[in-house]
Amino acid sequence: MTVRLPRGVRIRAATPADLPDCGRIWRDGLNDYLGRLNQPEIPDDLVSIARLHAHVFATDPERFKVAVRDDRVVAFAAATRRDDVWFLSMLFVRPGEQGSGVGRALLERVMPVPGDGAVLATGTDSQQPISNALYARYGMVPRMPLLGLVGRPAGLRAFGRLPAGVSATPFEAVAREGADHDAGERRLAAVVDRIDKRVAGFAHRADHGFLRADRRGFLFRREGRAVGYGYASASGRVGPIAVLDEALLAPVLGHLLEAIEPRGASAVWAPGLADGAVVPLLRAGFRLDGFPVLLCWTRPFADFRRYVPISPGLL
Repeated sequence: MTVRLPRGVRIRAATPADLPDCGRIWRDGLNDYLGRLNQPEIPDDLVSIARLHAHVFATDPERFKVAVRDDRVVAFAAATRRDDVWFLSMLFVRPGEQGSGVGRALLERVMPVPGDGAVLATGTDSQQPISNALYARYGMVPRMPLLGLVGRPAGLRAFGRLPAGVSATPFEAVAREGADHDAGERRLAAVVDRIDKRVAGFAHRADHGFLRADRRGFLFRREGRAVGYGYASASGRVGPIAVLDEALLAPVLGHLLEAIEPRGASAVWAPGLADGAVVPLLRAGFRLDGFPVLLCWTRPFADFRRYVPISPGLL
């Protein structure tokens, strides 16, 4: 399916100097179609997207490519590889260059080689049928909505309390258990890896390091045995959450909403399969924010009844 590049356009590896341009293309690309739908524009504050781009570039530089015309970045694609799961984090083309084939050419440059055996996955806006069809051509068929829910709970009754015998301990306290803090951090990372592999289908230790700079993690244990983890932040972001028992998802989410009081509203990206997140959030007064994202994949890899991802751009 190799695509010929438009005349005058070339693709190269991204550099740190390209990342601000990628942030602006992301904003301009979204605003271009949101405006046609009479939706509010993305603000000029690009701090969060810049952090995400820097993280993906740091972990997967070989999967971060830009398309340039006359030394000006006109499009970019960024993907991650975690175990056997390849995830397209973002693919955006500057308005005016769209429809030229540059997006598809970029996609092919960051995908695994044929026969690699990786799961291919991405998240795409439900209001973008052209993009959805492009990814489906490579087997990444839309399978499930990812719902953005925003608000603060009027109460926690809808979530229920943690069952008797289940405790929540901040990650930093878990790491201090024992005489050697570094060894404690390694033990914690290994525990989280095991949960991730069972629930999400991949370990992503580097992403947890990224998260802990901004969000507070909690380990949930039943009689000393780890049964899940979850994150929340003062900025209001909640997730990722992974639980071994589906019945724990709602009370774990409730605990996170109570444990960290945000400066404003809380925001959760809840999979459509995760009744334990979606139903109590709506009952507690949260609202759906914007159009759903469609999670697409070539074959199943995660149990989304028990996993709430980080965001549409980083599972």
